[in-house]
Amino acid sequence: MVESIVTVFLGKLTDLLSQEAFLLSRVEEQVKLLSSELEWMRLFLKDADAKRRYDPRIKLWVSQIRDVTYDAEDVIDRFMFEMNHQQQGSLKCLKFLKLRFVHKLESRIREINTKIEKIMANKSKYGVETLPAASSSNEVVPHKERRAPIVEEVNVVGIQEDAESVKQKLLNGEMRRAVVSIVGMGGLGKTTLAKKVYNDNDVQQCFDCHAWIYVSQEYTIRELLLGVAVCVRILSEEERSKMNESELGNRLRDYLTTKKYLIVMDDMWRNEAWDRLGLYFPDSVNGSRVLITSRNKEIGFYADPQTIPHELSFLTEEESWELFLKKIFLAGSANAVCPRELEELGKKIVANCGGLPLAIVVLGGLQSRKEKTPLSWQKVLDSLTWHLNQGPDSCLGVLALSYNDMPYYLKSCFLYCGLFPEDSEIWTDRLIRLWVAEGFIQRRGEEIAEDVAEDHLQELVHRSMIQVAARSFDGRVKSCRMHDLLRDLAISEAKDTKFFEGYESIDSTSPVSVRRLTIHQGKKTNSKHLHTSRSLRSFICFSVCFQENILRSLHRRVKLLTVLDLERMPINTIPEGIGELIHLKYLCLRGTRIKSLPSSIGRLTNLQTLDFRGTLIEIIPSTIWKLHHLRHLYGHGVVSSQSVIGKCRNGPLSVGHLTNLQSLGLRAGSWCCGEGLGKLIKLRDLTIAWTEIAQTKNQGFSESVKKLTALQSLCLYPTLEEQMLTMPHLMPFSDHTYLYHLSLSGRLERFPDEIEFYPPNLISLELECRNAEQNPMVTLEKLPNLRFLKLFHCSSMVKKMVCTSGGFQQLETLQLWNFKELKELIVEEGAMPDLKDLVIDTSPKMKRLSHGLLQRKNLQHLKLYDLSPELRDELSRIEGGDPEKICLATSIHGWRHTAS
Repeated sequence: MVESIVTVFLGKLTDLLSQEAFLLSRVEEQVKLLSSELEWMRLFLKDADAKRRYDPRIKLWVSQIRDVTYDAEDVIDRFMFEMNHQQQGSLKCLKFLKLRFVHKLESRIREINTKIEKIMANKSKYGVETLPAASSSNEVVPHKERRAPIVEEVNVVGIQEDAESVKQKLLNGEMRRAVVSIVGMGGLGKTTLAKKVYNDNDVQQCFDCHAWIYVSQEYTIRELLLGVAVCVRILSEEERSKMNESELGNRLRDYLTTKKYLIVMDDMWRNEAWDRLGLYFPDSVNGSRVLITSRNKEIGFYADPQTIPHELSFLTEEESWELFLKKIFLAGSANAVCPRELEELGKKIVANCGGLPLAIVVLGGLQSRKEKTPLSWQKVLDSLTWHLNQGPDSCLGVLALSYNDMPYYLKSCFLYCGLFPEDSEIWTDRLIRLWVAEGFIQRRGEEIAEDVAEDHLQELVHRSMIQVAARSFDGRVKSCRMHDLLRDLAISEAKDTKFFEGYESIDSTSPVSVRRLTIHQGKKTNSKHLHTSRSLRSFICFSVCFQENILRSLHRRVKLLTVLDLERMPINTIPEGIGELIHLKYLCLRGTRIKSLPSSIGRLTNLQTLDFRGTLIEIIPSTIWKLHHLRHLYGHGVVSSQSVIGKCRNGPLSVGHLTNLQSLGLRAGSWCCGEGLGKLIKLRDLTIAWTEIAQTKNQGFSESVKKLTALQSLCLYPTLEEQMLTMPHLMPFSDHTYLYHLSLSGRLERFPDEIEFYPPNLISLELECRNAEQNPMVTLEKLPNLRFLKLFHCSSMVKKMVCTSGGFQQLETLQLWNFKELKELIVEEGAMPDLKDLVIDTSPKMKRLSHGLLQRKNLQHLKLYDLSPELRDELSRIEGGDPEKICLATSIHGWRHTAS
């Protein structure tokens, strides 16, 4: 973790030296020395970070490096803040003050460099450097584990379906040598499942020879090859000791070439193990199989891109309780019974395990050795985290292996997820923007930081450290969750490294040296001030009882904030002094009661994200156009016109100055007309609420949108007060090859019924059909990649809609809203073969719905509201009279009906 802290700061220092070369010219020598020393330290930290858990000398040394890095960051950031503060005031003494500040900076950095020399000297003085050298792994584990599975096979619960699925992949399918992988987070029972399948009679009889090897994080190829050779019995004792890796591999490959074999590679951590071992597992096209277990989904895909990994899920409440009882009362029996007086406490203990078999078995084993009394069980419930965190073989110790195995750039991203409340759904867009603002995302060529961050998120998912909660239609992660025990691990590690602190209320905070602070509060606080470190960089509040005096205290005391997230907090104003927070990169006021933004917002020149959606703000200061580093701007209200004085002071300002924008969502005004919008060539997400003001000045808008070829999402809709406005004319989107989501609401000049109008790779379409003169499906069914289609407010001229055979080949969701004159929806055979969700709402005259729709083999959800009595009766007859016709729809919601 400290390696990540040092790396992030070194990147910041490099940027600062290039951007502020003139300002730092007098201290360049000391700054470069600081950078060089920290670079050396970083090389040692790669190994030391993992070892610190088991050696107090290393723990102390690592913590000293962390603290000195934080000190250096504070010194430089305070210097930048003081220089900026003076430049905002009188210029008379600026030269004198600048020299004074530079001299102070030089003195402080010299002190820090001296401190670093002592820290490095202590490494030798106290024998820290005599520790074992690192292996080639990303991180070093303290010892090589060869443990048996903690979840014994006699107590296996809830994996019968998994076992059957994996078994079929081994016994059936292609004759090529396939690699079947079982993946999931630590403690889910991957090894247990693999052993159950491996020992199955059918599996044993299907293959000529079998081998099981435990790979782990530390291994040698010779040792693994020897393990396979011993299992298949091809070597004598003498040969085992004499043969080298190459001889062993060749001997093994020659033997396996004539056999139908099954080899299990348990607990794989890296692709390199497969690269070297796979060479000796020949493909004789005879149905041979390799079975892999891993915490990392990518390893399964890497070993065999043609076989989808089998992902283990968590146990249900019932399965968790069954496993718990078996472990405590009747090991190996299916009739375990819990005394009634212990049942409530037992279920509370199990609930804290989150469906993770390892945690259930650990706590069940503990309870089996204790008295079966309410008092004894209550004590365990009160100290669950302690019991799960005892030693490297404990539950959290096993999960920590996954954390230690991460490259440094993932550790900060993982720990950061622990900031969010327990069991909360974390929206990916928000998380990624926070990661970027915090500086966790390092440069990768010309790639945009948000894309690199998205790759990091995907890697955490593949490593089973983060769970996907929802995906968007293009397959990207829309939201994610963190398992409670992994969150406990993140919080424990974060506190140990002073990465962040979390409190239940502001009252409980104390002046701690912490970089990030989060408040989870559900009660009224009496605190008038926020007592925390002046070095605080991030403040994220999830409290519903946040008070404005806390915000005023925060901005007066803490000047180095990078992140300020007050989403949905009940605050009414934002202080003018917010403009002093020059290091601020992320400011979220979404869902607050704020009515105005101070003009000083324009001084936040490092701001990357500004979000004030859902506020009461009506007028936005034109100084917002000064924020040249903005990457994401979402708001509500109208941007004010620039005053004459403002033009004299700042020059003409417009949206065209924000050339780094990737996301923009605002109410339309004069700003979106003219050439300014068209200059935002990095823009990916554009959401505009159309207004009468924009309607009267509608010049150049369509031409500007035409230039935004990097767009991935475009939403255009009228404000609630101006629903009858005609939307601006739009040119065809044939050049927008990245545009996958298009939403056009309001009255369009004419319904776009030419296929050339739509983006060529469109996946999601929401379209208002008020002025459609014919069946809109004629055009839309030809869109080759469309998966989601929502049509609403259909024209009275459309009374029949027909989807012809071969149309909508990729469509998964169809929603029809407010089709008041529609009488028939005909879907011919061969249309919409992949339809999963169908919603029809407010179509009171519809009398006919293709029965074939109900026979779609992939149909999962059918929602029909406000139907005609005739159609309602017909559907009721189908449902009641012939269930076969409707059985393929897994959930059908009751029909809301209109008065007949």
